[in-house]
Amino acid sequence: MDRALALDEETGNALLAFLSAADVPEVPVSVALAAVWCGPHLLLVYDRFRQQWELPGGGIDPGEAPLQAAVRELYEESGLDLPALVLAGYARFWLSTPPRQEYAAVYTADVAERHDDFTPNEEIGAIRWWDATTPLPEEAQILDVTLARLVRDR
Repeated sequence: MDRALALDEETGNALLAFLSAADVPEVPVSVALAAVWCGPHLLLVYDRFRQQWELPGGGIDPGEAPLQAAVRELYEESGLDLPALVLAGYARFWLSTPPRQEYAAVYTADVAERHDDFTPNEEIGAIRWWDATTPLPEEAQILDVTLARLVRDR
């Protein structure tokens, strides 16, 4: 396995690379993620099943473009409607169960105000705006937070 940019020691999952938007992977992109910033604050959602804070996002449905999936997932998981997300690049992950590499299209946006109008649902229990100048929240998904920081640094 390549040297990881970030490793989730609990699961063995790893963020292996963050490719520029111009470097389209030669394999299918199966996931779309959204890194939404308001100043130094990053939007995170609390996934009830994985019991962790992570970036909004998820699988790309058949016939759906990655941007459409990112916009849909962001809305479903946070209530935030941002159809003008911008492609920041592609993340290459190593996932341990089952063992495989997976690519995610990573979109980003900067918003002027923090959106807090959210109703918990079956999948997402809460949203939060994490101040990236402070320590990570407990139960934060290190792969997602690392990826969001890479997006921000570009």
